[in-house]
Amino acid sequence: MKNGRPVVLIVEDSPMIRMSAVDLVLSAGYEALEAGDADEAIRILEARDDIDLVFTDVQMPGTMDGIKLSHYIRDRWPAVKLIVASGAAIVEESMLPGGSRFFPKPYDDLTITEAMAHLLSSERPHDRPN
Repeated sequence: MKNGRPVVLIVEDSPMIRMSAVDLVLSAGYEALEAGDADEAIRILEARDDIDLVFTDVQMPGTMDGIKLSHYIRDRWPAVKLIVASGAAIVEESMLPGGSRFFPKPYDDLTITEAMAHLLSSERPHDRPN
């Protein structure tokens, strides 16, 4: 959390969809960070300690897809909340790390912002004193 606002990292290879997701996150009152693939997302996660939630697409170029990325994040940064979306793949939530949420594309903006609010309202790891 930065300046009292949750920080959401959006991982999406399509610039238009990523811009739309950034607008959605900003309109919900959160800070938005962007990554075009899993490798970039990991570099951002390694560089920052204030990311509360990762909102990722499943199908992306690079070394891993969104499902592998979500498991990697859960293993390395277990407190980070996860939302996974896909327009091509139907993903069973059992394929994702515990506590993750999956949404098919096109997703409803209100549904995503409600899921973010719900996930972020549960324990916030960055609210601890330094």
